Parts: sequence; structure tokens; C-alpha cells
Amino acid sequence: MSSRMSTILILGFLAFILLSSSIFYVDQRERVLLLRLGQIEQADYKPGLHFKMPVVNEVKRFDGRVLTLDVKPEEYLTGEKKKLLVDSFILWRVADVSTYYTAMGGDKSRASLRLFNIVNNALRDAFATRTVQDVVAGDRTSMVAKILATTNANVKDFGIEVVNIRIKRIDFPSEINNRVFARMQSEREREAKELRAEGSEEAEKIRSAADRQRTVIIADSNRDAEELRGNGDALASETYANAYGQNSDFYSLYRRLLAYKTVFSGDDMLVIEPKGDFFNRFTDPNN
Repeated sequence: MSSRMSTILILGFLAFILLSSSIFYVDQRERVLLLRLGQIEQADYKPGLHFKMPVVNEVKRFDGRVLTLDVKPEEYLTGEKKKLLVDSFILWRVADVSTYYTAMGGDKSRASLRLFNIVNNALRDAFATRTVQDVVAGDRTSMVAKILATTNANVKDFGIEVVNIRIKRIDFPSEINNRVFARMQSEREREAKELRAEGSEEAEKIRSAADRQRTVIIADSNRDAEELRGNGDALASETYANAYGQNSDFYSLYRRLLAYKTVFSGDDMLVIEPKGDFFNRFTDPNN
């Protein structure tokens, strides 16, 4: 290879390096800042290819999308001096890349910390002027809108725009939840005892009424039975009297035969002397 060809290749390679270091690409999801010896020369490049001076210029890239700042739940005091545990997150983006770089040095964690402190204070002030009922069941949209306007006014000098503030969950702290649960449990137990007492009282009333009805029914049944028995005995006596009046000898004989049948119906042997009124028919048929 001739020296001329080598020189051409070297110059071509140097030209390629120079050209590649003079071109930079901007993605549509990025915010790009061009520095000249550490000072801001140009900002907010449109997506596409752009040129810069090698070595002299430096390209700083920042995320231009909406970012999410999800923080741990914080405790806030309401106007009633009651603690609430609020879980929220913040949607924000870089609005002015030059101001953002100047104020925050382009440090995302630093910007997130400042943004959290501002939003946290705004939320604390908002909750301090409202009751639990207002916060949980009230117009939360208007509250968040006011906080959003106040926050954007405070972070404007940082080159940041807060897109939205979302409250995911509002709850009582764990110790308050335990006390509320214990109180609810005691109330339910008290209601259960009252219901059991009312049920026992109603059951006792039903049992007493049933026992009273049973006593009345048995008494009425016994009375009716006695009346029927008395009427039957009276009718039987009347029938016996009528029968005896019609033929006293036959009635007497019939009664004696029934008595004999009853006495001598068994297999036992009786050795007795046939004397007395019970046996007079055996000795004297005329009696």
C-alpha cells in the first residue's frame, strides 16, 4: 500500500470521527440541552439530527416524558386533629430544560425531593383545613386542583411542570384502625347480646303461653272426661235400675253368674265351704 493511500485512509478516518462527533440525534422522548464550555448555548431541540462543535460543545439529555414520583404513605392531621394515612403519587415533567438544568443541575433525584417537599406541604395544609368527612366523601377533585395550581406556581422556577397529583388511598393509621376495629367488634357483640336477650325473652313468653295453653287444654279435657264419665255412670245406674225393676230375680241371677264367672274363671283350685250369701244359690235355688 502506497503512502498516499495510507494518508487518504487516515484522513478519511479522522474525517469520519470528526463528522460523527459533530452530529447528534434527538429522540422525540428526550429534552436536549447543548452546552458550550459548560454554558448553555441552545435548548429545546426538535427531534432529528443536529450539528455541534466537537470538543467545545456538550450534549445533555433529559427524559421529556411524564414522570411518576411515587412516595411512601404520609400521615396528615385533619381540622379535627385526627390522623390520616394518605398514599399518593405525582405526575410531572421537565417544562423548561434550561431552567431545569440551571436550578437542579439536571439531577432527577434532587428535583424529585424538592417536588415532594412542596407537594407534601400543600397536602398537609389542605388536610388541616378539612374534616375526615370532607376528605373522604367531599369534593376531592377541587382540593387536588388547588394543590396542583399552588405547586405549579412554586416549581415554575425549577423548570418543572406538575401534570397531576393522584391520591390513591386514604386510611387511618394502623393503631387507629385497630381501635376502630375493636370498637366495632364490641358494638357488634353488644348488639348480639341484646338480640340474644330479646330472643330468650320471646322464647320464654312462647314457652309460658304454650304451658298455659297446655294446662288449660288438659284441665278442659279432664273436666269433659269427668262430665262424660259421670253421665255414663248415671246412665249405667239408670239402666241397671230399670233392668232390676223389670225383673229383679233375673237381674240378681245375672249378677251372681257374672260374679261366679269372675271368681272361678282361673285354673286355680279353691277349697272353701259353700256358705254365705255368695253361695246361697248353690244350696237354695229359691234364694
